[in-house]
Amino acid sequence: MCVLGLGLIGGSVMRAVAAAGREVFGYNRSVESAQAARFDGFDAGENLGEVLTRAADSGALIVLAVPMPALPIMLGHIRDVAPDCPLTDVISVKTAVLREVDEFGLTANFVGGHPMTGTAHSGWTAGDARLFVGAPWVISVDDHVDPDVWALVMDLALACHAVIVPARSDEHDAAAAAISHLPHLLAEALAVTAGEVPLAFALAAGSFRDGTRVAATAPDLVRAMCEANADQLLPALDRTIDQLTHARAALSAHASTAELVEAGHAARMRYDSFSRPEIVATTIGADGWRKELAAAGRAGGVIRSALQVRDSRG
Repeated sequence: MCVLGLGLIGGSVMRAVAAAGREVFGYNRSVESAQAARFDGFDAGENLGEVLTRAADSGALIVLAVPMPALPIMLGHIRDVAPDCPLTDVISVKTAVLREVDEFGLTANFVGGHPMTGTAHSGWTAGDARLFVGAPWVISVDDHVDPDVWALVMDLALACHAVIVPARSDEHDAAAAAISHLPHLLAEALAVTAGEVPLAFALAAGSFRDGTRVAATAPDLVRAMCEANADQLLPALDRTIDQLTHARAALSAHASTAELVEAGHAARMRYDSFSRPEIVATTIGADGWRKELAAAGRAGGVIRSALQVRDSRG
């Protein structure tokens, strides 16, 4: 396996895969980060051409773990050096990534992925082999995906001890807008608003801390994920603004905010009791397997152990 980008997510993938006993090597543009990874005993380099040549020679699964703005440059190098390697990513948007992959002619070997986890920290030193344990890891089941590449990505996520949620790229992006990208914008707005009240930080406790936790994320990363998913984020943002506008109108009229408060409470209770049935019956590569997995993921189903692959001897 070849990991391109050894920040929080890529570095954690490298650690988790190595801990699972798999061969893994990687690349990072920063010489300091690559050196730090080598100091910690990992196989990392800062010469992209050499790393990709090694990936091409070994047929390694390439994992793109770079920020969205760096993706086109990276895909260009992959097209030139290792175009036949199976390819996945861990970037927080899927449709925009798929669009870029298609432009470079690499779609046939690509299966998108997104582990739904992270911290507010970044860089190699922030990585953790256990970051993905029990976390949802989305694996795309778009119409083009190759079953053998999908199985490789499934094995990667399971080696990291994640639970797999199969989903189409557009459906992933709509969900990510609501539960990831919108909360980032709300956290930023909350932090800014509180910062304008002189006594606020002195009184701040759990509600403010929890509500603004992700505002500590590197601004460039937040901008990249929100801007790349603007088409899906805008409707979610509009819906939220509409709800807050109604709440403001109620407060202005000295009326009740019960509609928003009670609906929000009920939605949170549904989340707390949301079940995740295990997907076990689907065979990867069988007729209709992509639609079957997408429907199961949409209903909350997850994959906790390897599914059978059509024509496999296992």
